[in-house]
Amino acid sequence: MNSLIKPEYETLIFQFRGFKVMIDADLAVLYGVPTKALKQQVKRNIERFPADFMFELSKDEKDELVTNCDRLSILKHSSINPMVFTEQGVSMLSSVLRSGKAIKINIEIMRAFARYRSLLRENEELKKEILKLDAKLNQAFKYLLDKLDALHQKTTEPRNPIGYKIDNNK
Repeated sequence: MNSLIKPEYETLIFQFRGFKVMIDADLAVLYGVPTKALKQQVKRNIERFPADFMFELSKDEKDELVTNCDRLSILKHSSINPMVFTEQGVSMLSSVLRSGKAIKINIEIMRAFARYRSLLRENEELKKEILKLDAKLNQAFKYLLDKLDALHQKTTEPRNPIGYKIDNNK
């Protein structure tokens, strides 16, 4: 399969306000349009983008993004805060940006979001398995410590001396 978006593009997905989102600048590059044109199309069709599909980052969120992602340092001096799009918002972009490339890119982005969700689920399952294993190890260590304590208790009891007895009364 000749994929337009490589798996490493999953690193274009960020988390803000409890949503997994993609930044407008990244989407513009993927779609091959200027960021300004993408934003204009969104603003012309704003009724298609409710708050759970698209929102603008606050200044603090933008600063956090720039701090954590070196490739977005160009946003540092921008007076305009970036728009971010959830999975549904990215899907809605395909109805606003109607080029053939936009449709193909959109399909690949949806696949990237699906892979991202799959990775998160796998991590949750792995975490559960590790917690189960940790509980078993804790039980085993507790059992061994109890046995060692029991052995230690037995060795502290007074023992009968072994060997020759010397009579000191003579």
